[in-house]
Amino acid sequence: MNPVVHFEMPAEDRQRLIKFYSNAFGWKMQELGPEMGDYVVAHTAETDENNMVKTPGAINGGFFTKSTEQPNIPSVVISVEDVKAHMKKVTDAGGKVIGEPQDIPGIGLWVVFTDSEGNRVSMIQPPQM
Repeated sequence: MNPVVHFEMPAEDRQRLIKFYSNAFGWKMQELGPEMGDYVVAHTAETDENNMVKTPGAINGGFFTKSTEQPNIPSVVISVEDVKAHMKKVTDAGGKVIGEPQDIPGIGLWVVFTDSEGNRVSMIQPPQM
């Protein structure tokens, strides 16, 4: 199986969202810089030294800055062994791959797609796979 390993949600105000999720749920929030699109990583569960969750089935997530260039909707990230092979599986199953895979240093090869229902989803090939 290919598990959901990450969630993503849009945000307008990074400081406001950090305060909200830290106070409401106790999440540890980490701001990344402009080189990473001002992304905010949300640690929803205890992680190990490699930032991987310790509890099986738990996932962490992140927040991207709302823009007019991309859909501003929540989505999930699915872990796969081979992004390019799964890009073909997605299109063969009636989905549409959006753009080319991007290498996120230390995280893996990532690409966005829409499923057969038009939902925005992405998949990632972690470096260790």
